[in-house]
Amino acid sequence: MNIYVGNLNWSMTSDDLYNLFSPFGEVVSAKIITDKFNNNRSKGFGFVEMSDDTAARTAISQLHETEITGRKIVVNESAPRQEGEGGGGGGYKKKSFGGGGGGGGFNRGGSGGGGGYNRGGSGGGGGYNRNRGEGGGGGGYNRY
Repeated sequence: MNIYVGNLNWSMTSDDLYNLFSPFGEVVSAKIITDKFNNNRSKGFGFVEMSDDTAARTAISQLHETEITGRKIVVNESAPRQEGEGGGGGGYKKKSFGGGGGGGGFNRGGSGGGGGYNRGGSGGGGGYNRNRGEGGGGGGYNRY
């Protein structure tokens, strides 16, 4: 079972998270999510994967809203991402030589498309798409 752990102190490490859950059963993995654009600083949440669902549920009930390093943590079952939702990736795309361009950007919402800043090539796509439902991309800043 995959478990979401939130409201963590930024000084906590993945090892600390592993040690927090290991008394309840076998921990397959424990990872604190970090911001690679901000010195790999913790984002204050992480995920723990446990092999035994019963042990995982016990850990969730025992640890939810307990105080760890001065903060009340949030612990619950991590819901798997649903198909067709989300999207994104990309961002600033500099010079795509040759053929196609495309891709990237900031996509927020349902099954959206689009993306970002495309410079060079015969490129499409682009922009800031913030549609909540179905729908497509387009627009943006295309240079060349």
